[in-house]
Amino acid sequence: MGRKFIDCREYPSEMNCTLALSADNEDELLETAVQHAITVHGHEDTPDLRTMIRTAMRDGTPPVEAPRRAAQASSGRMSVEGA
Repeated sequence: MGRKFIDCREYPSEMNCTLALSADNEDELLETAVQHAITVHGHEDTPDLRTMIRTAMRDGTPPVEAPRRAAQASSGRMSVEGA
């Protein structure tokens, strides 16, 4: 298994989160991303959140430049719709 990442910069939030996480182990990345979503964005640890995060994982490492964000959300919470 190669390196995986998730880039919070891709998701709209009022706080404009700039965090990008990567790991060699998908389970490690999932647990870290879930903790970030809970503590920073106010999500609850649910099966839907974990599924959304797994779906958002990509192979490789995050780009240095911030990717374009999806449409702006109306709260500081990361948008889980359409992910």
